Amino acid sequence: MAVDRDHVLRTAAALLSRKSTATMDEVAKAVGISRATLHRQFAGRDALVRALEALGLAECEAALEAARPDEGPASDAVRRLVRALEPAAGLLAFLYSENQLFEGEERNAGWARLDERIEALFRRGRLSGEFRVDLTPAWLTEALYGLLASAAWAVSEGRVAGKDFTHMVTELMLGGVTRREEP
Repeated sequence: MAVDRDHVLRTAAALLSRKSTATMDEVAKAVGISRATLHRQFAGRDALVRALEALGLAECEAALEAARPDEGPASDAVRRLVRALEPAAGLLAFLYSENQLFEGEERNAGWARLDERIEALFRRGRLSGEFRVDLTPAWLTEALYGLLASAAWAVSEGRVAGKDFTHMVTELMLGGVTRREEP
């Protein structure tokens, strides 16, 4: 029986987004395959997490393309970006908590590319006078990741409605980043 790798990854992502401590046995059960079959696809949890990282990065890069971050006002671009990232937010939340992905020399260069593109959006907002200048683009990028992860978790736990995801993230993000006139 051929195993659909994409199905395995997406099912594992859905499970690990809800239960980050799930074992390989639990992943195999969720996918509907044996643990041995899962291990033929991924030598262990680290290999599975690395494959999920590649999937997450690909989805985030596709979301960035769809969001057109260089077009229009920066605040509109942030709204488009959050909307485009929403389907990948649960996976992003899981990956964001996997310290092994961000330690040592094996850090995937895709994260740096993603960070740079999002930071460029926040720099553009600063230069246009839309966004505050006292908050660095690097910090705003990390804050955005944190808000995406928090919102994904709150939706998955049923504490907030999924339909409110984009509104919650963008309003909190932009409410804190928007430049205000001094009184």
